[in-house]
Amino acid sequence: MIDLFATAAVAAQDMGSPADIWGHIVHDFSNITSPSALAAFGQVLMIDILLAGDNAIVVGALAAGLPAAQRKKVILIGIIAALVLRIGFALVVSQLMQIVGLILAGGLLLLWVSWKMWRELHPAGSAGSPEVDGDQDSGVRSAKSFAAAAWAVAVADVSMSLDNVLAVAGAARDHPGILIIGLILSVALMGIAANIIAKYIERFRWIAYIGLAVIIYVAVKMIYEGFIDHQVGILTLFN
Repeated sequence: MIDLFATAAVAAQDMGSPADIWGHIVHDFSNITSPSALAAFGQVLMIDILLAGDNAIVVGALAAGLPAAQRKKVILIGIIAALVLRIGFALVVSQLMQIVGLILAGGLLLLWVSWKMWRELHPAGSAGSPEVDGDQDSGVRSAKSFAAAAWAVAVADVSMSLDNVLAVAGAARDHPGILIIGLILSVALMGIAANIIAKYIERFRWIAYIGLAVIIYVAVKMIYEGFIDHQVGILTLFN
């Protein structure tokens, strides 16, 4: 857990010294009862919970058709890859958000993620793996070989990790302290509790619908800001 906090500190290096980073966290959470900060933190928490569970379900479903020993290896690879990718994307997220047009692209990407999640909430049955609860209803087709499963998991992890980091950054863009804590949570939940989250999302489907609504809201907000933001909006290219 200490490593997670150290990673988040590095991720926010462009915000200043460690003292400045801590100041951002203290400032945002000392004002957490303000409507904007509370809304940002609630959105970040729901995004992290839903996407950690979704990541676990997809990885489990892709590995479902393999023998038990290979299946466990693929699931372990998937979890480790997701952790590494979330940390890697977190390291550069603040810089990425300063690129003109990227907020708009991120919003469009999250809309596609929302559509994919909506389809997963109305699933077709699949084999499922005993290691991950809920993946039997994912509708994701399991891979036929260890190499194919490992490759599919790697591709899925890249997409889902980028989705997670962009969504958190979009939700907490005006609250750097909440952004840092959100990135810590995204890594911690994926590494520690993803399978537990997947089980509860499967049992209580309303959690997934609330999370989906939050992601759609963040996507629409990012698309809007991606057009009109005076620093990184698309319209700045025409001024």
